[in-house]
Amino acid sequence: MMTTRKWKLTSKDIEEPISEEVKNTLEEIKIALTYGEVIGLPTETVYGLAGDARNAEAIHKIFVAKGRPGDNPLIVHIHDTKQMETFVEPVHENVKKLMEAFWPGPISFILPLKGDYISSNVVAELDSIAVRMPSHPVGRKVLQYADIPLAAPSANLSGKPSPTSSDHVYEDLDGKIYGVIESEPAEYGLESTVLDCTQFPYRIARPGAISITQLREVLKEDIERHRDTSERPISPGMKYKHYAPRQPLTVFFGNMNAGSKALPYDKNKKTGVIAPETMREYFKEDVVFVSLCKDEASYREASKNLYAALRFMDSSDVEEIFIYGFDMNDETEALMNRIYKATGNTVIRG
Repeated sequence: MMTTRKWKLTSKDIEEPISEEVKNTLEEIKIALTYGEVIGLPTETVYGLAGDARNAEAIHKIFVAKGRPGDNPLIVHIHDTKQMETFVEPVHENVKKLMEAFWPGPISFILPLKGDYISSNVVAELDSIAVRMPSHPVGRKVLQYADIPLAAPSANLSGKPSPTSSDHVYEDLDGKIYGVIESEPAEYGLESTVLDCTQFPYRIARPGAISITQLREVLKEDIERHRDTSERPISPGMKYKHYAPRQPLTVFFGNMNAGSKALPYDKNKKTGVIAPETMREYFKEDVVFVSLCKDEASYREASKNLYAALRFMDSSDVEEIFIYGFDMNDETEALMNRIYKATGNTVIRG
């Protein structure tokens, strides 16, 4: 088993002028990536497991470390749109508008693939490729310094909750990857919006922080909403169960004032509940309660904390978990998409 290296790089560390120590760290990371190693990379959505998208060996290491199905494509991360010219067909003016509006940021675009510059196992033999430009200062600095396109799915074991901190990456991948950058936790906490621009009207392949309303406001044209599908995935998160702890997880809706009476607890099992802090008082003392956010309207906070809450439960001794379901709207679509994926659509309505 390899020893996973740790590099500490914060946003403050990379402010100009950067120190020689930081330059040496960036150089070490660049060399590792150039020689086909994979690393835990901070982004504003979740931590990514990054490797040279041109290098088949590096991409193989990503799939092996994660235990990821081979037909599940990866998103390629860049720091400049000029990088796309080597592997993406010329983009439509509408796509350029969206990129100008939301990049760098938490959105990926599925675009027509060009040539064989990118390793074929990045795109799972598809004729399209998902591309993203992250906004996390340290993630961007690494992309700029290495100056190579990086394939970077979430840095977790496949199927488990995604990592929003370097500690989460260590939990899953210590000894399986070359190194991890210790930096600020993810700002958003959910994976990027993925917009399929290979069809018209454009369609959301995976909901994220950038909502359909925001996209329509920029484009002034129709965009199709996300729909679950069993077809061959063109984007991560479309086909397989994701984000799940090891215990059975059920989402509950409705008025929970009744607390323990409202949920079908198994008296012989230790139970966990993930819900807004305002609901804590309604549950019996022997329930393991994890606060997801301040209240039912704190959608952004809930999104940021979701995976950490699931990971806490996953590492606890609870045997069953119930999680609060938020009312569906533009702001909660991505959050509820991840919750449903984690539960397998097991639902209780109060």
